[in-house]
Amino acid sequence: MREMTVAEQRYQAVLAVIGDGRTVKEVAAQWGVSRQTVHAWLARYEAGGLEGLVDLSRRPRSCPHQMPAVVEAVVLEMRRSRPYWGARRIAFEIGRRGLVAADLVPSESAVYRCLVRAAVIDPVRRRRRERRFKRWERATPMELWQMDLVGGFLLADGSHAKALTGVDDHSRYCVSARLMARERTRPVCDALAAAMRAHGVPQQILTDNGKVFTGRFNHPPVEVLFDRICRENGVEHLLTAPRSPTTTGKIERFHKALRVEFDTRQVFTSLKVAQGALDEWVAYYNTQRPHTALDMDCPATRFASPTRSEHDIAAPPATPDRSGDDWVARRVTSNGVVCVDHQQVSVGQHRAGSSCDVYVTDQLLQFWIGNDLLKTVTRDRTGTIRKKRAAVPGGRQRTRTQR
Repeated sequence: MREMTVAEQRYQAVLAVIGDGRTVKEVAAQWGVSRQTVHAWLARYEAGGLEGLVDLSRRPRSCPHQMPAVVEAVVLEMRRSRPYWGARRIAFEIGRRGLVAADLVPSESAVYRCLVRAAVIDPVRRRRRERRFKRWERATPMELWQMDLVGGFLLADGSHAKALTGVDDHSRYCVSARLMARERTRPVCDALAAAMRAHGVPQQILTDNGKVFTGRFNHPPVEVLFDRICRENGVEHLLTAPRSPTTTGKIERFHKALRVEFDTRQVFTSLKVAQGALDEWVAYYNTQRPHTALDMDCPATRFASPTRSEHDIAAPPATPDRSGDDWVARRVTSNGVVCVDHQQVSVGQHRAGSSCDVYVTDQLLQFWIGNDLLKTVTRDRTGTIRKKRAAVPGGRQRTRTQR
């Protein structure tokens, strides 16, 4: 025997009142409902018959705060054209550009609900900031620069360029975005000097522990050119703890915006063309692009620094004199090997034919090409050794004896 539907059960209750003459109180007690409910069923049956006893929609007849269709279309179109914009940015841009009437500008939460309804974003996948992360920011501009290297700039010849990037910690102002063909000491330090000539000298610079930035963790520790420029300009060079990318979170977030908004996947015909396009985007980032961490102000509104003369900035020095008794010069062989005291060390086949300066101590050998420290290895032999004649940069020849 099939079960009665809800409408049929209500119809049986109505018939018990109007057909059998039973009281509303008795029928309500039999069906386990209130007297008011039975009266409502009677009224609905009288107005609409059996169809009036079917469950009605619970949807409200009107929703005054519902987003108008024209505004929802604007929100979805902005999200389509800029997939990396979130709810806050879309709401801000709608109000700033005057795309809808002032009284129809949606709030951030309204835009977020609209994007969820349209299945454009997945609310389950939203990442929450971990509680152990602590946000920090310097009080004024030029107190601290965060600097790092970022790659992925594609060139038409198939190579990839890298850029030395830097942002001011207080204002998020981009102070450096200099492209280079390879991650080498000289172009990195040239970019640092150019940034300081353009914007001034900061009190501190924060970087990771890359070899182009510091030699403090070498054995023995050495002062690389980047450290030297910081020291000669009175800049305190700070380093992150190993495996702690959140320490330089502002420059990492800048890299994310750079990859997505500038679109590093595009291919440039040359390094010069890529640098011109990057400079144009950096100008937009600094002066026009609203930043969510700055209450939707652009970085230029919070950045102000006195421009330093070129003579005030210590330029990257030339290759230091290595004519002392602790140095010996060698030519890198065709297979990328340098031989010192019958000890063969590979410095890379791509450096074949280059002149390599070797700093020799009783325990270690350090291999330098220009200002780049290539390797530090343990010396296999000790004692008085006569060094062979070797070619050095500049075409001159010299013979050294090393103890």
